[in-house]
Amino acid sequence: MMSVISKQSRFCATLLSGAIITFLLAATTALPHSPTVEQNALAPDFEPWLEQLREEALQRGISAATIQAALSHIKPLEKVLKKDRNQAEFKLTFASYSARVLTAENIDRGRALLQEHATLLNKVSQSYGVQPRFIVAIWGLETRYGAITGSDDILPGLTTLAYDRRRSQFFREQVFAALQMVDKGYIELSEMRGSWAGAMGQPQFMPTSYMEYAQDFDGDGRRDIWNNLGDVFASIANYLSRHGWSDDLTWGRPIRLPVNFQRSLDAFAYKGEKGCRAERSMTVTKILPEWQALGIRNEDGSDLPSRPIPAAIVQPDGPDGGAFLVYSNYRSVLRYNCAHLYALTVGTLADKLDDR
Repeated sequence: MMSVISKQSRFCATLLSGAIITFLLAATTALPHSPTVEQNALAPDFEPWLEQLREEALQRGISAATIQAALSHIKPLEKVLKKDRNQAEFKLTFASYSARVLTAENIDRGRALLQEHATLLNKVSQSYGVQPRFIVAIWGLETRYGAITGSDDILPGLTTLAYDRRRSQFFREQVFAALQMVDKGYIELSEMRGSWAGAMGQPQFMPTSYMEYAQDFDGDGRRDIWNNLGDVFASIANYLSRHGWSDDLTWGRPIRLPVNFQRSLDAFAYKGEKGCRAERSMTVTKILPEWQALGIRNEDGSDLPSRPIPAAIVQPDGPDGGAFLVYSNYRSVLRYNCAHLYALTVGTLADKLDDR
């Protein structure tokens, strides 16, 4: 997932788990008159466009040898555009999406790994201020704890999405960052594999996220998010930390709305334009005692905590689905992958990993 759904995540993840990413992908429908899959494959302007891309890469200081090796035989990929239009984070309900991840097997595996790597995770946690269970939750959501990292060549997919009009500027930057990774020796071109949309390694970082947030936790001179668990955990934690994570908070909580409260929610709608689409669909922020005074309770009917934590309401499936109060850390997860289903699943998995 576009985990880490990413910074322009995680993810999203922003996966996207995240992780991540998602990166961090907020829209799913094509712009009017956007090239179709078939037109992309046959468009007469692709080769001139690609030549301009090569020229800009050269101007950015990337070597001619790297450009030649990476962009010599690139063609638009139909399968990438189809997947881009049909991402699960925007097609499923929370129950159906989370059911794919919150299985007994995945939860048990996550708990076991949380214990197995407790010493390393605690060191990372102390360095970056992110609780271990959230690091493991994003790791689990993004790549099933490192088991599924993707096998697609990165650059053909990134170039296809850069050529497509819908998010061309974002993916154009990803192409240049991927070329820089190869040019600087961070990874061999033949080893640059990952998801169809360009997310890589166990945290599923997009190339720009790798360049900005990947960490060399063990000091061996490499930021190895593919094989080194210290670097993997530290990179996830650094991403969250750099996006405002607070280790004295959790992510949020499921809630029960009072009878007929749904009619009043429009009065609390967020009116601003900042943030990705998921953030703009949240309510305004109020502290927990204010929500308590309006009749909102924990899912089991008990009182909300009295601590004055700012929180907003999220209803991922609309008025007929569940409701959640989410804190600032939730927004940090959205930077990994800006989709409510992703962020809510990360938070729920983290809770279950800690639920003994």
